[in-house]
Amino acid sequence: MHSGAIDPPGITWLRVSPKYVTVRLAGWALGNLLLLAVLALPLVFVQAGWWHWPPLWLAVAVPAGMLVLALWRLVLIPRQVRAIGYAERDDDLLIRRGIFFQRTLVVPYGRMQYVDIGAGPVERALGLCTLKLHTASAGTDAEIAGLPDEEGARLREQLSARGEARLAGL
Repeated sequence: MHSGAIDPPGITWLRVSPKYVTVRLAGWALGNLLLLAVLALPLVFVQAGWWHWPPLWLAVAVPAGMLVLALWRLVLIPRQVRAIGYAERDDDLLIRRGIFFQRTLVVPYGRMQYVDIGAGPVERALGLCTLKLHTASAGTDAEIAGLPDEEGARLREQLSARGEARLAGL
């Protein structure tokens, strides 16, 4: 269910690349591998006979819980990526995200100080980038992750030009 405040009528949302699911899953998997390595350390000490812990139920419960969490994330992450959208209007840029807690951010072109594009190793391998908008407000979390490189470059140039045009009028 969408409300008019979150999803204004008449807006055609552009979506990020479905390849961004791979980026999110890779980051999540790397974090879980590190967590699993830390959780496995006590088992190394138990195997060596230095420590008589953990109890069997804990040794079974932690991997089972991680498996349930993994299945949940495999379902949730693709849906989260499909919920990311952006729309260019005459005076501002709208950025939408969220499934349970939806958020629409409005960034006026005249408030943009600069536009930044970045890409991590997985993003670069998939031909994706993340566009960040910097405004005078430190609390602005205006970024669009998962853009194809060409769209990111186009959007960077378009937003920079619109921002300069609006600032020139001040």
